[in-house]
Amino acid sequence: MAVAPPENGTPPDPAHPKNGFDRFFEVSARGSTMSREVRGGLATFFTMAYIVVLNPLIIGGAVDGDGQKLPIPALAAATALVAGLMTILMGVVGRFPLALAAGLGVNALVAYEIAPEMTWADAMGLVVIEGVIIAVLVLTGLRTAVFRSVPTQMKTAIGVGIGLFLTIIGLVDAGFVRRVPDSANTTVPVGLGFDGTLGSWPMLVFVVGLLLTVVLLVRRVKGAILIGILGSTALAIVVEAVANVGPSFVNGQSNPKGWSLNVPELPKTWVDVPDLSLLGNFNVFDSWSKAGWLVVLMFVFTLLITDFFDTMGTMVAVGQEGNMLDERGTPPRAKEILLVDSIAAAAGGAASTSSNTSYIESAAGVAEGARTGVANLVTGALFLLAMFLAPLVVVVPFEAASTALVVVGFLMMTAVRTIDWTDYEIAIPAFLTIALMPFTYSISNGIGAGLISYVVVKLAKGKAREIHPLLYGVAALFVLYFLRGPIESVLH
Repeated sequence: MAVAPPENGTPPDPAHPKNGFDRFFEVSARGSTMSREVRGGLATFFTMAYIVVLNPLIIGGAVDGDGQKLPIPALAAATALVAGLMTILMGVVGRFPLALAAGLGVNALVAYEIAPEMTWADAMGLVVIEGVIIAVLVLTGLRTAVFRSVPTQMKTAIGVGIGLFLTIIGLVDAGFVRRVPDSANTTVPVGLGFDGTLGSWPMLVFVVGLLLTVVLLVRRVKGAILIGILGSTALAIVVEAVANVGPSFVNGQSNPKGWSLNVPELPKTWVDVPDLSLLGNFNVFDSWSKAGWLVVLMFVFTLLITDFFDTMGTMVAVGQEGNMLDERGTPPRAKEILLVDSIAAAAGGAASTSSNTSYIESAAGVAEGARTGVANLVTGALFLLAMFLAPLVVVVPFEAASTALVVVGFLMMTAVRTIDWTDYEIAIPAFLTIALMPFTYSISNGIGAGLISYVVVKLAKGKAREIHPLLYGVAALFVLYFLRGPIESVLH
């Protein structure tokens, strides 16, 4: 597993914390330092700051059952506010370097499947209900028990799969890997850049930034990932000033050689007043009468399964990256981590940003040396500042931030060596877990396929007693999760 490179000077003494702050956050006890935590917090923020721009575009681009849209400026402010507060809460309560923000995938589900069946307030009310249910599961110990019932090597496979998932996210966001258009008349689904070439300035920035980060990493330079992001951004600003590349969409027209999401240019204004008018705009009752209780239950179940297992996988992957898991593959203060995550889900609904969840991009901060909740204080504070400094946040393009995701994907991939590939009873479920996360673009899909196949293989070998009783229930729930399409068609 990746371990932060040694700092210059005296190493931290775990037995003698420097002060009460150090003792509370266990900075020295976990072999970290304040400089590592700050660097880690900065790296995490820069790799996930895109959500302040992307979440409003996803939710703000959809209409509810009444044909209403939510205002994008208010969505941006609420996204930054909830991400900042929940990330800080995770730092103080969970004391674990795991940042939170509006969940990708979940926000699309809310925007394009749930909201059209009801009002925005009703849809966000369902997100609040889902968060409350998860909180109850945590407080009763069920969520922690399910987490501990998963075999250790399967937890390792989850971390490796998420590493590959991060890698493909980075490659796709940077435009290095692209979907081959149907007009190309080929069965190949994805390809390299434009017709197999790196035919754009943004992709060149990504490649140069990635190589820079790799060189810094192998030379054990402190802050390699953060330097890579900032260096790539600086190069992108220069390229845009000289070549005038522009965004990937201009006046509704596609510009495939443009910058993804953010155009890297210095903003004309640095400060903006946040619009917090969407806070509290949710309703937990009316959705049942408008969409029908069976449809609503299916929506809540889908949200629940997605949040429940995405967070478990993310928590393991981040802990694995920082060598912070115990012999059972469990991070410290697991119950507190899961509780804060459930509170964040409800908070996201209450603020109309959709469910907030733990971000795997936190692994970028851990790769920079973060081991405690102090990194979250930095990341959270930057999100709160982003409410006012939204013009500055959008300076960093995907092509610069994505370099970190690819490098972190490599670091997380190294744990694959600890899986016993000669034992097919664990190797096949582990393989399916690892493969399906990037290939289906979903953490939950990978976990579900892995756990279902694990139960099936063990039963086929006559080893039912080796299966934790809770895993039978989890596998059954995932079967329902995978069959939710046919089930929803019957309900409609």
